[in-house]
Amino acid sequence: MSGTVRSAWLRTLSAQLGNPSGLLGGIVVRQLNKGNRGPTAAAVQALGPVEGGNVADIGFGGGIGLRLLLDASPTARVHGVEPSESMIARARRGFRTELASGRLTLHHGAMDRLPFDDGGLDGWISLNTVYFIDDLGSPLAELARVLSPGGTGVIGAADLEWMAAQPFAQQGFTVRPVDDLVAQVEAAGLVRWGDERT
Repeated sequence: MSGTVRSAWLRTLSAQLGNPSGLLGGIVVRQLNKGNRGPTAAAVQALGPVEGGNVADIGFGGGIGLRLLLDASPTARVHGVEPSESMIARARRGFRTELASGRLTLHHGAMDRLPFDDGGLDGWISLNTVYFIDDLGSPLAELARVLSPGGTGVIGAADLEWMAAQPFAQQGFTVRPVDDLVAQVEAAGLVRWGDERT
């Protein structure tokens, strides 16, 4: 593969990872669901079961987080927020029963304008989303705004050194050291586990 072709492919892959669409997006998210199942399961476990409340996967992509949240909190109402219309359509096909019963609600939108009231979520997860946001200030403030007092949020990001070594991540990803990410999360008003609000 020539350097020009490889560079074009990596740009395409990077764009699909940030906003999957079309036939290629479907292929990409199937692989992401497979590869991210372990980290997503860990995020859902860290969130813990929510009884009768509202939980969300912010930037749900291929939908593995939606499935795991539905299974982990059978009395909760699960929400999915996603900027990709293709992924919304895919989730509508894959979760017909849950949507019809009202257990799952899908929202087309971005992290900096979440469709929830202040304190409207008892918990949320957001995995592998921060790479696609240049300025985290407003999105993190939104995540803090919608989280109820005592609620839990889980942000997932890959190891900095591993991510920085991935060729696709050099095509438009914003990769941050964990300490920088934690500092920005805390500046938004969220605090670490063990305190009143996470």
